[in-house]
Amino acid sequence: MGLLDKFFGGKVDYPPLPAGNEALAQLDEMKAPLEELAHKVHDHLEVVPAEHEAFVFLGKPPRNFGVAWIHDGKVTGLKEFAEEHHLTQVEVGKMIVRLGEAYQHASETPRYSAEFGGKQMVVIPSQGLEQEMHQIMANTLH
Repeated sequence: MGLLDKFFGGKVDYPPLPAGNEALAQLDEMKAPLEELAHKVHDHLEVVPAEHEAFVFLGKPPRNFGVAWIHDGKVTGLKEFAEEHHLTQVEVGKMIVRLGEAYQHASETPRYSAEFGGKQMVVIPSQGLEQEMHQIMANTLH
């Protein structure tokens, strides 16, 4: 992203996710919940595919964003995750900060575009980011 894009909020056009890419197969498995999310959320979406699940950054990571987790055929938002696990606002805040840091750690990872539910999404096929996000969630729960 160029300097002017950062100032003026320019949108980066990423190349399409290549056919035959493992991330595409992982996302196809999550197609219905991704389409559901695309219809509900009008914000920018960045998807981190994983095996049998996906993490989605909503908004403008790494600073102003939310997170959704697609697993078991459903979408769990941050609010539901916090309620389900009885997390305090402080714990949720710390988790968001760490997730933003994880996003920044993957800043050099190639990004692609894919369309779900009529919405263009950025795809970040990064096993490192996926593992870091899992670790952050696990550490928050313990």
